Amino acid sequence: MRRRLFCRLAAVLLALACGAPAVAQPPAAPPSARQPSVAGRWEGAISIMGQDLGVVVVFTDVGSVMTATIDISEQGARGIPLRNVRASAGRAYFELPAGPGLAVFDGTVTGDVISGTFTQGQVKGTFQLKRGTALRPEPPPPYRQEEVTVQNGAIILAGTLTMPATPGPHPAVVLITGSGPQNRDEEIFGIKPFRMIADHLTRAGIAVLRCDDRGVGGSTGSVAKSTTADFADDALAQVRYLEARPDIDKAHIGLLGHSEGGLAAPMAAVKSKSVAFIVLMSGPALTGEKIMLAQGELLGVAERVPPEQVRANADLQRMMFAAARSGTGWEAVTEAGEKLALQALARLPEEQRKAMGDPQIVARQQIAAQVGSARSPWFRFFLDYDPAPTLAKVEVPVLALFGGKDLQVPAESNRLAMEEVFAKSGHKDHRIVVMPEANHLYQQANTGSVSEYTTLKKEFLPGFLDLLATWIGEHAGLPPRK
Repeated sequence: MRRRLFCRLAAVLLALACGAPAVAQPPAAPPSARQPSVAGRWEGAISIMGQDLGVVVVFTDVGSVMTATIDISEQGARGIPLRNVRASAGRAYFELPAGPGLAVFDGTVTGDVISGTFTQGQVKGTFQLKRGTALRPEPPPPYRQEEVTVQNGAIILAGTLTMPATPGPHPAVVLITGSGPQNRDEEIFGIKPFRMIADHLTRAGIAVLRCDDRGVGGSTGSVAKSTTADFADDALAQVRYLEARPDIDKAHIGLLGHSEGGLAAPMAAVKSKSVAFIVLMSGPALTGEKIMLAQGELLGVAERVPPEQVRANADLQRMMFAAARSGTGWEAVTEAGEKLALQALARLPEEQRKAMGDPQIVARQQIAAQVGSARSPWFRFFLDYDPAPTLAKVEVPVLALFGGKDLQVPAESNRLAMEEVFAKSGHKDHRIVVMPEANHLYQQANTGSVSEYTTLKKEFLPGFLDLLATWIGEHAGLPPRK
């Protein structure tokens, strides 16, 4: 993903629904052939057209029956029951009700790896799952956790508040997710950045509130029908919630925004005197148009897309931007997009092309998803929003972090733009740090490519969490960390 900033899968997304029509089912494996060791958590991705959609599948043995659920964090889907689950010595098969039909996973089990084919209608791809950490009860953390709800007008946000065990009142941070529907952990490909940040900061004496995005988990509303300005208002509603609690230090409530959240945090800070500081993780300092064009080029080069296709993709982006601004020209965008997608498909190895099914259908679904996103209120707002005027109005302390290998919010251009804004505005208390080896998720990266996320350790690179805790502690009135 989310999945992350403004990087959306070109493949058709799973539209979870009930009541899918019945289809022929595979024969049940005899009980003696069942493989109890398959039970547990498996993490991996669905791969379609070279792009990955992260999933987590949990298999459970219930007597002689095998059941399973799937999490698709980029779509805010968790614990979705799977159907017709079969797991034998050499095979794994399960189905996910999706829209008018089924998404079918059919693969083989080899040690700690399940791999095979993924089919949804005419779209075909592959999937691979690796056995995750054994599901064991986690020891209780050395702090309190509270499930909360926050009201913002008609919107209800569900979240988790983590509180230090020591007596309060405590300084606090509200976490703001990146683009797309994200859960409170900002989970993507099995990585949970916000959960790790909340854990570390709370152990350091800082309360943390993190909520599901609109329309995700226990929250109401819709991300697609909202804009970054709406998400800034959601963050301020969370600040007001914290202010009303006697166990929170009202003078030291800050915001931490990742990616698009790094746009929302400054918006919120200039609207409310209740925000004491902001932390921007890969917060853009350029317009959405510039971000998306740079992102498209960098990701294309990293994935070894031919130069002529990278240029053609940029031309298509510009056509889409023009249509989004004028409200006209979508037919031309669709026609050009389908043609470009077909050209890209034709360059794939023959075996891959055959696995995908009808290229016309795949191309049509790909561009339909892109056009649908580009016609949303979110896209139209983001396209032309310039963060510079808002950053120039920020008066509170700022910690801005960038990843040197971040291909989604390129470090150098955004760092320079942010430094220029602060120099002109006379902002004094800011620190801008580029972490050379970090990707967009602040993992220690090799190339920074999105396709690499799943291959890296599901942890932040060394020093990242300590930098956050130290800077926030200094600006929240806490004693120096040892």
